[in-house]
Amino acid sequence: MQSRPAAGAALALLSAVTFATSGTFARSLIEAGWSAEAAVIARVGVAALVLAIPALLSLRGRWHVLRSNSAAIVMFGLLGVALAQVCFFNAVRYLPVGIALLLEYLGIILVVGWMWVRHGQRPRRLTVAGSAAALCGLAFVLDITGTAGFHPIGVLWGLGAAFGLAGYFVLAGRVDPRLPSVAMASGGMAVGAAVLLLVGLTGLLPLRATFGEVTFAGHRTTWLLPIVGLTLVAAVIAYLAGIAGTRILGPRLSSFVGLTEVLFAVLIAWLFLDELPTAWQLFGGALIVAGVALVRLDELRGTPAPAPGEPALAATTR
Repeated sequence: MQSRPAAGAALALLSAVTFATSGTFARSLIEAGWSAEAAVIARVGVAALVLAIPALLSLRGRWHVLRSNSAAIVMFGLLGVALAQVCFFNAVRYLPVGIALLLEYLGIILVVGWMWVRHGQRPRRLTVAGSAAALCGLAFVLDITGTAGFHPIGVLWGLGAAFGLAGYFVLAGRVDPRLPSVAMASGGMAVGAAVLLLVGLTGLLPLRATFGEVTFAGHRTTWLLPIVGLTLVAAVIAYLAGIAGTRILGPRLSSFVGLTEVLFAVLIAWLFLDELPTAWQLFGGALIVAGVALVRLDELRGTPAPAPGEPALAATTR
């Protein structure tokens, strides 16, 4: 039995590593002429199809559960998939991958404000301290007067991704425990891909894709490499490992492990893109991660643990 927590931690780390590759894979497509919207459609559309089989098996014919949660799945697809990922992929056009991801993670802090304003849940001291640390870290990450370059458009896209992530966590807190996580993930990604495709066909969103060579890790290669990376590595493997790890560790403990995604994203972008934030940005990033961890810790202290065997969504949505 002692091996189960270790296996859960290994799966959660695998999920964080694989999710962290999404920005690097997407960057190679975007620099080759792909629009962010087309990259998201390719990623989540293929992943939804691959995950459809385990999703159907997990439901075991309980179609009424799927029908009763259709509204939640649609909202998850619109916010947690379409909005969050389109904004994140657009953000990496202007910002280092790690910085874009840090901006998205501020969505967890936005949830604190939403629960206070909408539901009157006044944050406790630890949550306030964590939120303050994250906001201070944001000032260092943006490095407005430093040498890293300040891209207002990229920052706006990153904050848009934060709103999408906040919407995901609000929805995750209300998810029907009868709905398997893999069904929620597959259904949400299918909805996100379908909506983006339909809106793109109207001309309201740019849908551009090239099918020649792309530059990845400084080498010319086929466009299929980042597509396979985005769909199988950064989506299918990431979601399945995250769901499996969450079932062993529980959603709260796995969410702490999921914070390592930011660190892995910075490391992967450095190794493959030769992209490294400044020292001040790294310091600000550490403050943001620490602040989010404090908020998570406060949730762990103030919320009862879920019942054993209760299905839970993966702790991260990358």
